[in-house]
Amino acid sequence: MYSCENPYSQHEQEADLPAASVRSCPPRKLRAIQAMVFMKHVIHLALGRTDYARAYALQHELHRMRCQGEIGDVVITVEHDPVFTIGRSGSRSNIRVSEAERERVGIPVYEIERGGDITYHGPGQIVCYPIIDLRDYGRDIKRYIASLEQAMIGLCADYGVEATRRAGYPGVWVGMRKIASIGVSVRHWVTLHGLAFNVDVNKEHFAMINPCGLPIEMISLAELTPDDMPMERVIEGLLGHIRQLFDWDILERDVNEYWRRIDG
Repeated sequence: MYSCENPYSQHEQEADLPAASVRSCPPRKLRAIQAMVFMKHVIHLALGRTDYARAYALQHELHRMRCQGEIGDVVITVEHDPVFTIGRSGSRSNIRVSEAERERVGIPVYEIERGGDITYHGPGQIVCYPIIDLRDYGRDIKRYIASLEQAMIGLCADYGVEATRRAGYPGVWVGMRKIASIGVSVRHWVTLHGLAFNVDVNKEHFAMINPCGLPIEMISLAELTPDDMPMERVIEGLLGHIRQLFDWDILERDVNEYWRRIDG
């Protein structure tokens, strides 16, 4: 296993407060001070509209860097060109159209190392890839997945939509329809892949597969609320919920310096 040191540890120091001051501090104020002291600094890279293969290569380079202690935790947000991805437990049998039809529409297929079956990514969908060391979060993969689900449930609530979990089926649901999917991989305790949240996706593309290997209907947030939903605002809302759940201080960074690492 790689050594995964945290280069941001200098920002996570204990507060040098007199004991008497701590004892006399109101509980609410004390919690606020503790939150500022122990909040973890996480880099956010906004890729915008990006080809899947290119984002996949960046994910793996950042994962390598995180495992070797070259960077701290990172979270990527991206909107992919149309693509089907198949996880470790999936198969091409869940593609419901012929190879010729799929190629005519122009949707490539990638078989990858995340958990789960087949899913679709495309315009109108927020994809979020946290690349974080779970040893800093209790080494609890189930809790990590539940936190990602909770962030998306909270995002739905922001728009007046009641969303829930379903036991045995990772992701987020509105009734019997699925609005968000989760598929992760963890290597050396550092995460890869993540979540996909439907803002306003092409449902005809989803109809070409059995999403997650199930005969289910997918739904988008745009079908459930009349609110105007610029992608940037929805991404900001999602990151806000993730930040609160993980106690992050999110720092924006220019992705170009990281693209150069994979472009040579």
